[in-house]
Amino acid sequence: MHYDSENRTLPHNPLKALVAPRPIGWISAMDRTGAVNLAPYSYFNLVAAGPDMVMFSSSGRKDAMTFAEEGGEFVCNVATFDLREAVNATSAPLPRGQSEFAHAGLTPAPSRKVRPPRVAESPAAVECKWLQTVPLTPLDGSDASHFLVIGQVVSIYIDDRFIRDGLVDTGAMRPILRGGAFDYFTAESETRFELRRPKGGGG
Repeated sequence: MHYDSENRTLPHNPLKALVAPRPIGWISAMDRTGAVNLAPYSYFNLVAAGPDMVMFSSSGRKDAMTFAEEGGEFVCNVATFDLREAVNATSAPLPRGQSEFAHAGLTPAPSRKVRPPRVAESPAAVECKWLQTVPLTPLDGSDASHFLVIGQVVSIYIDDRFIRDGLVDTGAMRPILRGGAFDYFTAESETRFELRRPKGGGG
């Protein structure tokens, strides 16, 4: 079969099931008044190294994006299987300024180099300084309805329980990953394997 925006033969966009599973950035950010927002974004990833940079994409100008712009900082908390209900609860459309931390029963913990707090219950958090927001203008030139938020990593918190022989045991954290429609997956240590790139390999 073939699928495109003019030929919607499936109930859900299959692209989200094909570019998957996607990591979830659980973004905490603080606005200029000190109000804190916490929300999960499945359009999230590492985009550069040396210096390290991450991105998340917002559909519309939502609080995580505007708070990151106003405060100039944000934190990417690792969303795990054990925290899945709390992660989902923080996606609720609360009024601006109402605490998602309190709504989901989570504990804000001080970050090291940025003002927004990290999620104390999360096993890892990536502290970022906001760099820029890029409007994603479509081919037809119409106004952007999606925005790419890019931040530079300035500090990383990792629970010592998940460091083994000097390496992070990602699978032991059981991070949750987004698939298509309503599907989620977990990364597990049991399925981990190692591959070494050929010399000169990229990516």
